[in-house]
Amino acid sequence: MASPQSNAPISTTRLKQIAMDACQSAIGSADFYEHSKVEGWNATIINSILRAVISESTPSGTQAPAHKYVVNSTIVQHLVPTSALNKSKGGSEAKSDSPRITTSDGNDATATDGKPHVGRRGMHSATQAFWNEKTDGMWSFKYDGGEGKGMDVVISVIWIGI
Repeated sequence: MASPQSNAPISTTRLKQIAMDACQSAIGSADFYEHSKVEGWNATIINSILRAVISESTPSGTQAPAHKYVVNSTIVQHLVPTSALNKSKGGSEAKSDSPRITTSDGNDATATDGKPHVGRRGMHSATQAFWNEKTDGMWSFKYDGGEGKGMDVVISVIWIGI
């Protein structure tokens, strides 16, 4: 999912490493998706990436970078109960032998083929901008480290030349 950018103020290889380090720092010790922690995870990811790109893109001898930056972090929970990940939920150590997913109306959730809904939620995101293609750009990245924790983490970095 990482998109190449020839005008990036930092190489895309370095952007990928910065994003991976930020995600690992935020959710590396998590065992599974916990809604109450997502706000903190997003803040850690965004602040880590912003600090790194500003630091690494500021020309020596100046105090400000040559770009303005926007960082977005999206964390999406998979549609898998924590019991399916062999993790306890909310401090309870009880694990179900056969995980069940139910909807608020009491009926079992099913896909259009009638089979039980198990797996992941769908997500589609798009961004479009009108800018100077020589100085401005965007890079996006999906962190694979969230897969086994029941979540997807998608990062985007936008830069605009000053």
